Amino acid sequence: MIERVCIVGAGVIGSLFAGHLARVCEVSVLTRRREHADALNGAGLRVSGKATNDARVTATDDPAQLAPFNVAIIATKASGLLPAAQALEGRFPDATIVTVLNGIGAEEVVRAHGEWPIVSGVTFMSGTKHSDTHVEYILDTETWLGPHEDTPFAVVQDIADTIVASGLKAEALSDLRPAQWSKLIFNASVNPTAALTGLPHDFHFAQEGDPGELGYLVHGLVDEGKAVAAAAGIALHDDPWEMNVLATQRGSAHYPSMLEDVDAHRQTEIELITGSLVREAERHEVPVPLHSLLYTLVRGKEASWQVSPTGGQ
Repeated sequence: MIERVCIVGAGVIGSLFAGHLARVCEVSVLTRRREHADALNGAGLRVSGKATNDARVTATDDPAQLAPFNVAIIATKASGLLPAAQALEGRFPDATIVTVLNGIGAEEVVRAHGEWPIVSGVTFMSGTKHSDTHVEYILDTETWLGPHEDTPFAVVQDIADTIVASGLKAEALSDLRPAQWSKLIFNASVNPTAALTGLPHDFHFAQEGDPGELGYLVHGLVDEGKAVAAAAGIALHDDPWEMNVLATQRGSAHYPSMLEDVDAHRQTEIELITGSLVREAERHEVPVPLHSLLYTLVRGKEASWQVSPTGGQ
């Protein structure tokens, strides 16, 4: 069992990890804001929904104040990945770093800032953050973990076992790439579509009754992604179209993170998600016109927030 875990990034996913792991480990949390850390230190972290728990954690916005830990789970959004890696640089040489961001390429960013063993992660669990100290656990699906570079599989298994002991679902895989790519294609098909249409992930994303329905676009995006994976030699862990259909049948529509970002006029995760897929497609000379279009449109959407009503920047 892992004894001390640091959660880097206390959004929905980071809070779910922190709130559960505090049942079995000493948990520290590195936040972006001082007031967030103060709130967690004062009130603790409440988890409701699929699980109920009131956790005590030690939080700080200053990496120099973190006590040593065995494992750090980086659970930021894409825009927070580089600051997180920079915050850990030169510190905690005996720790293992776990990345659980959407998309692919997070491990390379972390590696550029330290020689830690790295474990790659993919998670489908989700929730709703009601406040800095309260997160609701909604989708209780697995986190998949696998070794990056030469990290021993036993290390991956220990981390997965600790996550399972905390009450979350996790599985250690000897090769995470099939699972990473399954989620990459799913996310690259669903997230930009939601961001541009304003729709939550609901039944529209699986409808194919006539050519004008949204399911045709999503299915086309999935097929493009599967072609890239095949060219890269990746045998997918799950079929992304089936993942999409099943997700739309869960009863309540999920609000994708990219739609949340667009609504809030925040930088999205388009680069690690669709951008990664488009760049892989270029590398393998696979045409992906639908993904390229959505990639350009979401980037244009982001650019629009920087333009004043008079046309200036």
